[in-house]
Amino acid sequence: MSLVIRPEAERDRQAVRGVNRAAFGTTAEADLVDALREGGQVAVSLVAESNGRLVGHILFSGLLIVADPATVDAVSLAPMAVLPSHQRQGIGCQLVEAGLRACRERGDRIVLVLGHPEFYRRFGFSAPLAEPLASPFGGGEAWMALELEPGALHGIAGRVEYPPPFAALG
Repeated sequence: MSLVIRPEAERDRQAVRGVNRAAFGTTAEADLVDALREGGQVAVSLVAESNGRLVGHILFSGLLIVADPATVDAVSLAPMAVLPSHQRQGIGCQLVEAGLRACRERGDRIVLVLGHPEFYRRFGFSAPLAEPLASPFGGGEAWMALELEPGALHGIAGRVEYPPPFAALG
């Protein structure tokens, strides 16, 4: 399988919708991607292409950690989707790795995710690191943070404010 990870292009939008619908079994995540694009809130959006077919997608959007005395910029990893026929082939891992590299290159310091702990821990995401950050979507082991710059979360506690399109998922 020949796999190419590249930035999402305008021509990919319908295929990205299809990947998110197929991966999640609903239009909620596809609608979220569209709304984040329309709101100008996309930080990084990458696609995975196999033999000319779009088979995966990952999106990072800006968010705020409202802490005392100031707010801290961070990014959210959501959603990440791979067509069911192409899952468990390492595509999701390649998307996450490429996405985190792109975030580092942009100068992002903190990434937050609400996802499968056993999957995201392999990239360095940590539930204990996210404990001081109140998520509007719940917490526990699935609520995780990653410091792209070591120490970026040191001493930071507060609540996380996602861009408005995320409210539809709550």
